[in-house]
Amino acid sequence: MRKYILPIVFLLILGGGAGYWYLTTTAAPKVTFRTEPVSRGELVATVSASGTLEPEEVIDVGAQVAGQIIEFGVGADGKPIDYGSPVEAGTVLARIDDALYRAKAEQSKAAVRSAEQQLAQSKAKLEQADAGVEQAKANTLRADADLKQTRAKADQTDKDWARAQALKLTGSISQTEYDAAKSAYDANRAAVGVSEAALAQARAAELNARAAVTDAQAAVGTAEAAVATAQAIHQQDEVNLGYCTIRSTVKGKIIDRRVTIGQTVQSSFNTPSLFLIAKDLSRMTVWASVNEADVGQVRVGQPVRFTVDAYPGQKFDGTVSRIRLNATNTQNVVVYTVEVTTRNPDEKLLPYMTANLQFEVDRRSDALLVPNAALRYKPPPQLVASSGTGGGKPGGKGAAADKDRQGQGVVWVEEDGKVRAVPVQLGLTDGTMTEVVAGDLPPGTAVVVGEVRSNGAASADATNPFAPPRFGAGKKK
Repeated sequence: MRKYILPIVFLLILGGGAGYWYLTTTAAPKVTFRTEPVSRGELVATVSASGTLEPEEVIDVGAQVAGQIIEFGVGADGKPIDYGSPVEAGTVLARIDDALYRAKAEQSKAAVRSAEQQLAQSKAKLEQADAGVEQAKANTLRADADLKQTRAKADQTDKDWARAQALKLTGSISQTEYDAAKSAYDANRAAVGVSEAALAQARAAELNARAAVTDAQAAVGTAEAAVATAQAIHQQDEVNLGYCTIRSTVKGKIIDRRVTIGQTVQSSFNTPSLFLIAKDLSRMTVWASVNEADVGQVRVGQPVRFTVDAYPGQKFDGTVSRIRLNATNTQNVVVYTVEVTTRNPDEKLLPYMTANLQFEVDRRSDALLVPNAALRYKPPPQLVASSGTGGGKPGGKGAAADKDRQGQGVVWVEEDGKVRAVPVQLGLTDGTMTEVVAGDLPPGTAVVVGEVRSNGAASADATNPFAPPRFGAGKKK
């Protein structure tokens, strides 16, 4: 008999433990609702984006000639040009070895002097040719006068010869006088031919003199062109010599120095970049990347607030100045670049910092606000009061249709250990709080955002921070 006592006791203990476990696990746990009050306050709806701080205007200073950097200039602070150096317009940034360019400039200068001498000689020859034309003109006039005089004498001897012939027939003239008249006639006729030949020769000489003038004028023109060419080459060489001194074109600050002393720069095809100068760091521009889904809510003149990792506790204000139309498409994600200008009087904001921006889409100054967690909360049917509707769908099928309508929502308030649904009309949201436009929900009302059971379990809706907002959260009225 005793051998059965121990197994019976063991079975009784086991059965009692199983019964206790069944009773404790099947009993309904006590539920405690977590609530937050409905309040009034300012609500700002924003669009988030990230971007990069850029100087408002950046000047890229390059070299237009090739050569070796032999020294840097001195900045406005009296120190050699380096990163962060302040510069004025005209400040010498660097110098390139100019030995070859200086020699070339001297060579072209000598070529200019040689061309000018050739021009002077050509002009002297032109003056000589002009004088030759004047002399030829005078010779032509004298030959013409001689021809006229000779012709006059010939006309007289023609008459004397005709008279002598007539007197010879009558015997009124001696043979000697007859022969003298004939000789004078022949001599004057020959003199006319000589004068005509002299005139023709003088005119030919005049034509030759004029041709010489034309040739001299052409030589002067050629010499003048040679001088102009030599001067242009010399001017180009002087400009290239000047390019050996790199100067700042604006007042600003060096934000990047890309060369060192002894480095050789090449400019055969592209102008090499030597210095990057920020014209005015007291004003900065944020190049923000805005998704195509949000860019419709961004407009020029819109206020923007942003933070940078360097100053996590400080917020900076800016204004949208431009929306660029040349969007980028990366893996089917379309992004637009939006420029935001901001003041930087103390120059705390540095170029190329990463900015986290909030574009202000809309604002409510005195809105009735309900936590978004209250809109996400969905009670189990056994916790819904008899006057409410189970499962978070007030109004049955009609309420289900309302739920599909934009801007409709429902919150729950505690009532005798259970919850009651309160339909509301929603407006603006900032992702944490949502504006209540209409509904029986006075300020201070405690709305349920979750529940805690006596066994320590919490409602899923209240503990899941990644649950998407319902009932059109984020939409404006």
